[in-house]
Amino acid sequence: MRVTGLRLVNFRNYPSLSLRPDAGLCVLTGENAAGKTNVLESLFLCSLGRSHRTVRDGEMVRAGEAFASVAVDVDTRGGPRRIECKLFPGDRKKTMIDGAPITRSGELLGCLNVVMFAPEDLALVKDGPGERRRFLDMAISQLRPSYYYTLQQYNNALKQRNALLKDAEGLDYDALACWDEQLSVLGSAIILARAELSERLGMIAAEQHETLSDGAESLVAEYEPNVQPEAANELTKTLRLALADSAERDIYRGSTSVGPHRDDLKLLINRTDVRVYGSQGQQRTTVLSLKLAQLEILRAEKDDSPVLLLDDVFSELDRNRQKMLLIAAQDCQTFLTCTHLEEVAAAGVEQMQVYQVADRRVIEV
Repeated sequence: MRVTGLRLVNFRNYPSLSLRPDAGLCVLTGENAAGKTNVLESLFLCSLGRSHRTVRDGEMVRAGEAFASVAVDVDTRGGPRRIECKLFPGDRKKTMIDGAPITRSGELLGCLNVVMFAPEDLALVKDGPGERRRFLDMAISQLRPSYYYTLQQYNNALKQRNALLKDAEGLDYDALACWDEQLSVLGSAIILARAELSERLGMIAAEQHETLSDGAESLVAEYEPNVQPEAANELTKTLRLALADSAERDIYRGSTSVGPHRDDLKLLINRTDVRVYGSQGQQRTTVLSLKLAQLEILRAEKDDSPVLLLDDVFSELDRNRQKMLLIAAQDCQTFLTCTHLEEVAAAGVEQMQVYQVADRRVIEV
């Protein structure tokens, strides 16, 4: 899989931009705040339907403009695809695939698979369980878009149950039982999918981390479901019983206390919690190991390499980790941003397409 063309109009700081990137390593270099990350953000948007930096689509529209647009041409094993996304301040974005508008955001998933490593990804380790759930959910959704719809249905049902719980005096217990049934069916599918991916991620990430740390550290990435059944085929029943048992507590709190919306991914280095006790370098290496594991799984599942997006990571990694990252990315089209081109050259890269980013323009060197 590779991006063959990218066109931006009024996106972030760019009035207009057109690129025809090579299949290998594409390096965007320039000063901080020049707009390098904006290029990667536009590709991420056309892959997952959202920015990796903001939840407000309007923030991606250039100041003072009525709209922004991103168009990406992609070569895949199934043939060429074209993804277009239009953004409007204060309104919903519009997305088209091969010229046809999509009605559900999940239709976008799988058209352009990307794996991104950016400074913001440290939140995967540093922040709460929600960040780790989001990582798992996005990774699974790229592999199986149907999971995305299951997740949407679960979140909608959860919202309805929580609304019901807040009306404690006039609570409809029959309706509560109905939502419990939906949450148990949908929730069991989510837990099983997360457990399967977590097991694969954990094995590969452990190998990557051992290599990146020269054998000095062992990484454990282990799924921690909020509800743990004795057997997978009993999960729906277990969830249903857990929801029923927590009903009085949930009514008192006005929210649902059990289910996959409370899951976590435990991350340990040498049996120590990385979030609490890990150094900045250990946390960064943990994220890198997980991302490289995600890349390997996508490559194997889709029989096609995803596009790798590396935002200002070389300045944060030592030479050994830089080389390991580039080895893993050998058969991937890679977009890499940096402030100093020497950082990339020093890692042993001989062939690359270089773009200079300055004054709202991107010029091939």
